[in-house]
Amino acid sequence: MKATLLYRQKETKAGHIREIVIWKLEKPLEGCVHPFKYRLFFGRADGTCLVRYDNEQGKSDHRHIGDREEPYRFTGIEALFTDFAADITAMLAGMEEAP
Repeated sequence: MKATLLYRQKETKAGHIREIVIWKLEKPLEGCVHPFKYRLFFGRADGTCLVRYDNEQGKSDHRHIGDREEPYRFTGIEALFTDFAADITAMLAGMEEAP
């Protein structure tokens, strides 16, 4: 299936990695109603995942918060960025509060 890269960014900062990759597809992936394939990752520099949003073929839209995986209701690219940023903020705040 042909895919057009819409956005790619990777940053390493303060011991963390944030990477966002979004493609537009010719047709939706199985289980999705939108034409986007995406992977948004936030984790430690060693690759440990803290927050990830993606939509694997057949798994539909979902997110990972720490070890937990749950469905994600995709409503658009802008909301995806907003939700991802909010989860990163909450994760970092939780890490600061932990003993």
